[in-house]
Amino acid sequence: MQSLYDVPAPAKLNLFLHITGRRADGYHLLQSVFMLIDWCDTLHFSVRADGQISREDLSWALPADDLVVRAARMLQHAANCPLGAHIGIAKSIPAQAGMGGGSSDAASTLLALNRLWKLNLPLQTLARMGLSLGADVPFFLSGQHAWVEGIGEKLTPIALPHERFVVVKPDTGLQTQLIFSDPALKRDSETAIISGFAADAHGSLFSYGRNDLQAVAQRLCPDVTQALEWLKSQGLNGRMTGSGSAVFAQLLHGIDVSSAPSAWQVRLCSNMDVHPLMGWATSDGTMTV
Repeated sequence: MQSLYDVPAPAKLNLFLHITGRRADGYHLLQSVFMLIDWCDTLHFSVRADGQISREDLSWALPADDLVVRAARMLQHAANCPLGAHIGIAKSIPAQAGMGGGSSDAASTLLALNRLWKLNLPLQTLARMGLSLGADVPFFLSGQHAWVEGIGEKLTPIALPHERFVVVKPDTGLQTQLIFSDPALKRDSETAIISGFAADAHGSLFSYGRNDLQAVAQRLCPDVTQALEWLKSQGLNGRMTGSGSAVFAQLLHGIDVSSAPSAWQVRLCSNMDVHPLMGWATSDGTMTV
């Protein structure tokens, strides 16, 4: 095998996001439900015999040392692999949206190159690498919707009913660090339990909790408020995902997408049963088709 084409990297939505505390090292403790949706980036991988890692941007330009390149180099170094790779990235998931696009790209890169280079590293090893790249990467490696705790590394798989959503990304983005460093951020939400969420999830996915980052995000980025108000005008109860600026709502009826500002990205999505690459690496390192 010399290449892997059309490798998907799906986005996620946070059904809720509570900040329950802060560690001594400054990292925030959170609880959330991460849900995979079918808004995906697409990556292409080819083996390079010279050991070099190169990247081709097939949509918009990315930073030179983005998470994909860092993930490839980390895996190459950890496995002492003499092979390199050329990676093409067709971005679709918007940046600074709170949808995990960069982390998902990194996870798909680890899974794809583990297969392409025939390294057979177990999923647990890839997850440890992923956590050092970003707190969301282990989730995308896990392959399932998850109840998430800690700084994002404690994952419990959960089942969610199949639903449709409208996701709105305003033109303006938000830097995660600005929100987490804001003194007004709520950091003392009570600890929740999975059974409490599960009791609500079978009725309404959005009746549980809130996004503790949303109030700060709305102050820093008025477009978040505007997007939420647009959802409300469509008869939908919206919520911000992650650190924003994207917002979403369960799609309960038809909406007029054309009424949204032309600079916004508005997409109708479904949640996914499992990650498209689930099973590409197993707990014992065995590769599966």
